[in-house]
Amino acid sequence: MKADDLLGAIVANVYNLLIIALFAARLSGRPRLEYGLGLAAMVLVVPIVYLLVRAFSTNRPVLYFVQLGLMVVFQLVELFGDYILDIDFRSVRWMTIVYVMLFFGATGGMMGVASHAGKGWTAVTATTFLLMAGLAFYQRAKTGL
Repeated sequence: MKADDLLGAIVANVYNLLIIALFAARLSGRPRLEYGLGLAAMVLVVPIVYLLVRAFSTNRPVLYFVQLGLMVVFQLVELFGDYILDIDFRSVRWMTIVYVMLFFGATGGMMGVASHAGKGWTAVTATTFLLMAGLAFYQRAKTGL
C-alpha cells in the first residue's frame, strides 16, 4: 500500500505541474505546447486507473474511490471536450462553471489521494495545487480560456 500512496502523491504533483506549465503556455501564446502538455496530463489517467483498480483489493475508504473517480471523469470530459469533439465549451457560461467545478473537485481530490503518502507530500501537493489554482484564475482573466 505504501508504494500506491507514493504513486498517488507523485501523480497528483506531476499533474499539477503539467497544468501549471499548460497555463503558462496559454499565457505565452503557445497553443501547440499547451496542446502537448494537455495530452501529457491525460496520460496520467493510466496510473490513476491503476490506483483505482488496486484500491478494491486494499480496503480503501469510499472517499478514496470518489477522489480517483472524479479525476477519471474529469479526464474523460477533457478528452472528449478538448481533443475528440473539440467543443468550444469555455465560451458557454454554464458549461464553463460545470467544467471548473469538476476540475477543482478532481484536482482537490488528488490532494486527498496524495495525503495518504504523509504530511510532507500533503504540504507539497497543497502548494502545487494552490499555485495551479492561482494561475488558473489569472490565465482565465488574461486569456478568457
